[in-house]
Amino acid sequence: MITSTGNSRIRKLVQLRKKAKERDAEDVFLVEGIKMFREIPDALLKEVYASESFARSAQGKQALDRCGAEICVVSDEVFQAISDTRTPQGILALAGQLHYRPEDLLGRTAGQAAADGKPLLMILENLQDPGNLGTILRTAEGAGVTGILLSRGSADVYNPKVTRSTMGSIFRVPFFYTEDLTASMRRLRSEGIVIYAAHLKGDRDYDQVSCSCACAFLIGNESRGLSDAAAAEADRLIRIPMCGNVESLNAGVASAILMYEAGRQRRREKT
Repeated sequence: MITSTGNSRIRKLVQLRKKAKERDAEDVFLVEGIKMFREIPDALLKEVYASESFARSAQGKQALDRCGAEICVVSDEVFQAISDTRTPQGILALAGQLHYRPEDLLGRTAGQAAADGKPLLMILENLQDPGNLGTILRTAEGAGVTGILLSRGSADVYNPKVTRSTMGSIFRVPFFYTEDLTASMRRLRSEGIVIYAAHLKGDRDYDQVSCSCACAFLIGNESRGLSDAAAAEADRLIRIPMCGNVESLNAGVASAILMYEAGRQRRREKT
């Protein structure tokens, strides 16, 4: 059992938790919590760390018995040092990063929910808040989104706050970071995908456009919104109508409204 935070493995875990550069160099990310641990595909599971109290508990013994990876037990104090939460559940794992191609976002990957030839994507430009990104990933799975395209300036999907808030959806919703968002949007349009940009200058309400076709929703930065270059690549600017003095919604909330409107229209079309 490891009882010192000065242990080289523990120092490495702390660096992986804090720095995206370290995670990318090792091609891994941290997954914390019992539910998230159970969601990790066996092929991606690398190492498992359990607190002493968790390993001794009935829940811990049950969870660790199914584990095919190396298990390292650490003292509760050491686990607190590597955890990203105030009240750790006592289990943390290293998982291999996921590697998708742009075409994987179109719902053509085996095991994905059927897209019926009509992909539904989210396009995120410089989204900064980890909580927003994690919420969008989780909501995307529930709404039937086939993939998420992100600009390189967006939050790191492997940030522990992002992965935790996805509640496991990170393992099932394809995502891809692009170095040139506008060029990637042009490629999507060449595939027949209609791009709707959520914009304050939208000329049509979100529920007045057809989302039953192959389409994507473009969401901008939380404070600055969409860049002119990205908005110019959209087929149409749409808006979510507001009451009172509210100008805009949280990016995660706005994304959820748009994704579920698309799902509603698609379900209605099938009936």
